[in-house]
Amino acid sequence: METERLKCLIIGSGPAGYTAAIYAGRANLSPVLYSGLQPGGQLTTTTDVENFPGYPQGINGTELMEDLRKQAERFGADIRAGVVTATDLSKSPYRITVDGSKILETETLIIATGATAKYLGLADEQKYAGMGVSACATCDGFFYRKKTVAVVGGGDTACEEAVYLAGLASKVYLIVRKPYLRASKVMQERVMNNEKIEVLFEHNAVGLFGEDGVEGVHLVKRLGEADEERYDLAIDGFFLAIGHKPNSEVFKPYLDTDEVGYILTEPGTPRTKIPGVFAAGDVADPHYRQAITAAASGCQAAIEAERYFSAK
Repeated sequence: METERLKCLIIGSGPAGYTAAIYAGRANLSPVLYSGLQPGGQLTTTTDVENFPGYPQGINGTELMEDLRKQAERFGADIRAGVVTATDLSKSPYRITVDGSKILETETLIIATGATAKYLGLADEQKYAGMGVSACATCDGFFYRKKTVAVVGGGDTACEEAVYLAGLASKVYLIVRKPYLRASKVMQERVMNNEKIEVLFEHNAVGLFGEDGVEGVHLVKRLGEADEERYDLAIDGFFLAIGHKPNSEVFKPYLDTDEVGYILTEPGTPRTKIPGVFAAGDVADPHYRQAITAAASGCQAAIEAERYFSAK
């Protein structure tokens, strides 16, 4: 199997990966970046990004990522297509297998593989992606000012998203599969005490409808052991808040993760428990999951990689 030796390998091409590549390139680390299954990361699945600093009129998510890619390439980053299929982080240089056919030996590794939002699995979620379906209220809530939206989920994240959206939208429906909320007591109280939020317990969303975007949701309400009621609810936006899955599986034999799978790092840094191995962006961030925080941690990871070489 072909083997290549590298100074700095970056896995992932979202804001964290590209920013790490910009900084690593400027530091003469000759970074090689593998873009993964979704070149450009989660932002390529959204339309307008209005909260990334430096774009007063907003920018299309795909365009933003293309700008970051070009900037990384300008500073010498070698950006390649490919997916990591195996890792060996037991000793330095670290061995990374790409597409099952190429081995990379790298002195430093920046993991920026992101996290994938969980969806219900409805065909309509794909059909209306960027047209009323979102997995990030902080990213897209502004577009639904004074409109009616629905949030799916019953945990803390769903309640937080519902409360956030209630500050923008005129009405928020919280669609909950169970007869109760799983969220912490304080979050439950915030939801129940907000006059703009209506909780629909024992409801399942089974489809969406609309001409040029989401105009409503098909719901099934459980009435008893065998009874149910089907009806349609008019909404303008449909927000998924049933969790994220960090793309960390291939690294788990060597790195510590939390119970969900987020890679654990030293507090306030991208350093993992393995020297020279860093985790940046959503794969190590269960709290914020924003493009700007991912970019910032990519910067930190590259600076840490540079310091790693300086200390050797």
